[in-house]
Amino acid sequence: MLLEMTDICKIYPQGRDVVPVLKHVNLQIEEGDYLAIMGPSGSGKTTLMNVIGCLDTPTSGIYKLNGEDISKASGDRLSDIRNTQIGFVFQSFYLLPKLSALDNVALPLLYAGMQKRMRRRKAAEALRIVGMDDRLEFRPNQLSGGQCQRIAIARAMIASPKLLLADEPTGALDTATGKQIMQIFSELNEQGTTIVLITHDPKVADCAKRLRSILDGELQPEEGGEENA
Repeated sequence: MLLEMTDICKIYPQGRDVVPVLKHVNLQIEEGDYLAIMGPSGSGKTTLMNVIGCLDTPTSGIYKLNGEDISKASGDRLSDIRNTQIGFVFQSFYLLPKLSALDNVALPLLYAGMQKRMRRRKAAEALRIVGMDDRLEFRPNQLSGGQCQRIAIARAMIASPKLLLADEPTGALDTATGKQIMQIFSELNEQGTTIVLITHDPKVADCAKRLRSILDGELQPEEGGEENA
């Protein structure tokens, strides 16, 4: 089991009161899985993604990733996990505007201390996989939204993470380009990448192998499965 959440709750203080955002979430994801988590605005899906991606910690419950209980891990340990085990793709791309496509993709390897020649070679190969090998030296402002998202996917995959998290990855794209991006995700999953996709769009969610809905902080039962299992 790659990921296992047991009775995860997330509560935020609001004055003298507390606001429960995640309520007793149970979730299991095996290696090679492709799961979509769908919900409306305010449902808790982004908070759940932040906990899965070690960008936030649960208030209570147990979260095991690759067999390690990281529910109460230190900030340094969570940072290390994000850098080595998880790849992120966001709606807004988050590319550095002054860097070329090649250098944007190579950036995680720079932080990892890899030699320049090797990291640029790996970045070029990652860009080839997403069909951007003819745009290596282009900067983000010279590229379309779909091309920028391809670069973001290449960057997310450059360190061969065990888990790829995608938060509304087609939200800033037109329909045709969005379909192309989802095809890339399907191909990555077929090659063995585990993917968790956060979306509010049923058409995007249909691209995944499994679907879970979240509403008012509660993860709804999967069709044919046990509640919150």
